[in-house]
Amino acid sequence: MKIVVIEPLGVEKEQLLSIAEEKLPKSAELVCYDTRVTDTEILIERGRDADVVVVANLPLNGQVIRGFQKLKLLSVAFTGVDHIDLEACREKGVTVCNCAGYSTVAVADLVFGMLLSLYRNIPACNEAVRREGTKDGLVGFELAGKKFGIVGTGAIGLRVARLAHAFGCEVYAYSRTEKEIDWVHYMPLEELLGTCDIVSLHTPLTKETHHLICRENLALMKKSAVLINTARGPVVDSEALAEALNQGKIAGAAVDVFETEPPVSKDHPLFHAKNTLVTPHVAFATKEAMVKRAHIAFQNVKAWQEGAPQNVIGEP
Repeated sequence: MKIVVIEPLGVEKEQLLSIAEEKLPKSAELVCYDTRVTDTEILIERGRDADVVVVANLPLNGQVIRGFQKLKLLSVAFTGVDHIDLEACREKGVTVCNCAGYSTVAVADLVFGMLLSLYRNIPACNEAVRREGTKDGLVGFELAGKKFGIVGTGAIGLRVARLAHAFGCEVYAYSRTEKEIDWVHYMPLEELLGTCDIVSLHTPLTKETHHLICRENLALMKKSAVLINTARGPVVDSEALAEALNQGKIAGAAVDVFETEPPVSKDHPLFHAKNTLVTPHVAFATKEAMVKRAHIAFQNVKAWQEGAPQNVIGEP
């Protein structure tokens, strides 16, 4: 069995090999590439004779998938798989697994880092004091008592809910599947948007969630509300959000994800919107999370090789 790690996984090579050795049979051949490339022909050449390919968030289109002639398992070291041509995988009978759960703590941490930065004007305070300034115009807000809305209560959404509750927020949620938690109040999306001071998005990107936060839904939000998106960029209509921010229809936004992976064009509408904090899709990226996902990615291979695949996305 040949296993190809087709792009770097953010873990030191010695540690990565140690994790692989722990999970994989001694007979397995492992090839790890330490450069990220997007050229179709190079990608096909890297995985042409691989039985298993391990990939993170590198897009793999149908041409690349079909070029992996022996591919049987794609272990995606990521939570979302919208960058993978799943139709091509189904066509070839390839099992696709993800690494659900590896970034739960990391993403939730960044939500509150971004939120506190907005609420307490931390970037502006940093600039002011360096310019020999004061707190004038920079008095912020407390989280306690705020109505905190969560769209999507999967693992990450629930982690965010617990942290919001610990901060003393009233927690509201909208989700396809509702959980029985005494202090989480579920309600329709439109009602949540009109009720909450803070709205944090934690839904996957699907046909149903594309531009879920659109011009019409943004118009439902309070003028004092802030929106946080650490989910997927296209869940939000960026132009409509920029317009809402610039027109003062909502108070602020924190955005970690865009329509494409960074680098993002400097002309992106959110880069010129008022009261907006942006980061380069970094929510999942902590040292601890990178190690967690390496363990899960190789455990996916082990479980599949033993005939009991885990974290399977759809059916091959």
